[in-house]
Amino acid sequence: MNNASHFLGVSNSLSGKAWRQRPTDDQLAAEHSRRLKAPDVVGRMLAARGVKVDEAELFLNPTLKDLFPDPSSFADMDKAAEVILDSIIAGKKVAVFADYDVDGGTSSAILSRYFRAWGQELILYVPDRLTEGFGPTPGAFRALQGMGAQLVVTVDCGAAAIAALETANEIGLDVVVMDHHLMHDDHMPKTLALVNPNRPDDKSGHGFLAAAGVVFVLVAALNRLARKRGVQPAGGLPDPMKWLDLAALGTLCDMAPLKGLNRALVTRGLKVLGRLENAGLKALSEVAGIEAPKSVYHATFVLGPRLNAGGRIGDPWTAAKLLATDDRAEAIRLAEKLNFQNQERKEVEAGIQKAATEQVERRLAEKPDAAILVVGGEGWHPGVIGIVAGRLKEKFHRPAIVVGWGEGLGPVARGSGRSVAGVNLGELISAAAKSGMLLSGGGHAMAAGLSMDPARLSELRDHLEAATQGATFELEEARMLEIDGAMAPGSATGELLDLIERVGPFGSGAPEPLFAVPNVRAAGARRVGENHIAFDMIGEDGARVRAIAFRVADGPEGQAIQSGAAIHVAGRLRPDTWKGPGKVQIEVADVALASG
Repeated sequence: MNNASHFLGVSNSLSGKAWRQRPTDDQLAAEHSRRLKAPDVVGRMLAARGVKVDEAELFLNPTLKDLFPDPSSFADMDKAAEVILDSIIAGKKVAVFADYDVDGGTSSAILSRYFRAWGQELILYVPDRLTEGFGPTPGAFRALQGMGAQLVVTVDCGAAAIAALETANEIGLDVVVMDHHLMHDDHMPKTLALVNPNRPDDKSGHGFLAAAGVVFVLVAALNRLARKRGVQPAGGLPDPMKWLDLAALGTLCDMAPLKGLNRALVTRGLKVLGRLENAGLKALSEVAGIEAPKSVYHATFVLGPRLNAGGRIGDPWTAAKLLATDDRAEAIRLAEKLNFQNQERKEVEAGIQKAATEQVERRLAEKPDAAILVVGGEGWHPGVIGIVAGRLKEKFHRPAIVVGWGEGLGPVARGSGRSVAGVNLGELISAAAKSGMLLSGGGHAMAAGLSMDPARLSELRDHLEAATQGATFELEEARMLEIDGAMAPGSATGELLDLIERVGPFGSGAPEPLFAVPNVRAAGARRVGENHIAFDMIGEDGARVRAIAFRVADGPEGQAIQSGAAIHVAGRLRPDTWKGPGKVQIEVADVALASG
């Protein structure tokens, strides 16, 4: 691609990115605008996100009525509903085994609240990331049976836990699996029911759901079955619509693509979230300093990291307990605990990030054409290495794997990787595991995990660098920043933000519009927080708009902003809550020198 084809001629921004226009079908954009009687910007955003003409109305106004599937279309969903409802009516002791992330926590909370409506409390089990790893283990199932569990429902995990499920069969422990992770084998573990829209024989077409979405469909199936049988708890059947905030949180924080049912769950769920009827989410919002968390940003970047903090470096049970509780005092205690752990997580992450970046820079100085980054260190906490891998990927525009080990961090070294489009990291790691280089490993195209002997880290790095040496095109694509259009500071208005929000919610599979603001200068630049810069962008006509740039104060972007030089800014329009209703600001995504 020559420089003339780059947006505003930016072929190498201060973060190393190249800018290009997001591909848009102009004819489709015009047809969207005509049919919807909407401004051109709405038509262009829909076309650029691949929305067909006959899909536009439902994309803009997704409803559960139109998009909710027949639960019976999921393999084993009816069977799962029968097993669980039978257990409820029989008064059996039931446990929920949840993954330690937000999707697992929200899924377990939906199930816990359903059982509570029937007057029953679930046994909760969340594995420790360091000592148990992901998913159920034979020991965990034995422990649950020892607690009196007669049925275990796994959520956001379990489909690949072959050894654990075999143990459950041996000891006579009934298990229902509710999962959404990819299943590559035709081998179907023996369970009473295994619900997973990504199992090989599932025909539901809903493999894009997060676990929270799958569990939300389950409670609808349970209510339908209860009505059919003519049974209900004393207060009547529970209303799952009250738990749409949990379904939305799980969907957003697991980066599930915002299409079909997911759009309806998130659109409606954010409205429920904003009402703060969930005691735990109300307390967490209060300690986080937000009055009404009703946006994708609040869910993904404010609440999500705090809910994840316990599973990363603290007590993995905390988030699930918080989301399930109705007790105000308990909610405040748990929310404060998570908020504190999130601050600890940031500090741990910052130290590892610095050390990992230094390792990468040394390696690239030795081998500039390395197409994958593999780094590791003693004392690097497995709870944050995935975040660090994601940061390295964004900074250096290539796949990254971060490995940590040491006393108190589990019996083996653990690694987590994040990839770029076109480099299937899951396949690379699976192949390395099969060769014996790793103790275990796998994942999907964009993310993977592994366990290994740390003494073999250099061997793994050399192997993966050799395996990816032909990924030139993929790495060039990873540098690309797609721009929806250009605007002047004076065009950044509340009216434009309203038009953009009509096309939301934005997230995975439906990227938020990114605009270039050309030839501006910064005024009043000041450092805020640890590494952020707030400033006013002033256009050539003197119009100005507030802006915030995160994590750039000590880098070349921050230096350019503070110098007052002419720059091009790529950013997203955001409400300016400090200035009041209708005011906007630009959240900076990238900076380029206007002369370069």
